[in-house]
Amino acid sequence: MSQLGFHIDTSACINCKACEMACKDINNLPVGIKIRRVREYNSGGWIEKSGYLVPDKVTQYFVSASCMHCADPACLPACPQEAIYKRDSDGVVIIDQAKCDGCGVCREVCPYQAPSTVDAASGKVFKCDLCAGELDQGRNPACVGACLQRCLQYGDVAELRKQYGTLDAIEPLPDGDTQPSYVITPHKYAVKK
Repeated sequence: MSQLGFHIDTSACINCKACEMACKDINNLPVGIKIRRVREYNSGGWIEKSGYLVPDKVTQYFVSASCMHCADPACLPACPQEAIYKRDSDGVVIIDQAKCDGCGVCREVCPYQAPSTVDAASGKVFKCDLCAGELDQGRNPACVGACLQRCLQYGDVAELRKQYGTLDAIEPLPDGDTQPSYVITPHKYAVKK
């Protein structure tokens, strides 16, 4: 079985949020529900120099993230309805909406907060499924296709790691022992974990 995952080049992400919007569009998500989020990290401060306040090591970068389609997802065994499963063919973690009762246990255990929210209308929890329907049709996930800077990619995570390295956690992402299928090319000022 191959394991699909994402690669993000945080040195190229400009926070345009095209990936967020493409995700909302393809999933027909209502206002308030986001499956993909661009997270922002700021560091540095101000120092006084010759009577003026000047920036000191001020930096900002962005990390587009959603479900990490972990090799060992915390959400899967925690779901009391057994609504979460990994596809055998590609390792994509999916919530079976017919079984989901919206209890939110998956949201509590996921270190990445990937099961994003409970939809008030349906009472279901939503998360990234790597656009499984698009993949099945031989197309890219919507977020990847919409990325203006082409800094978001997907593919077999083993191949992504060969090409881009094994870094999978920088600020503001949490550390997780779930073996995320996520590879990061860090911004030059990225704070590594």
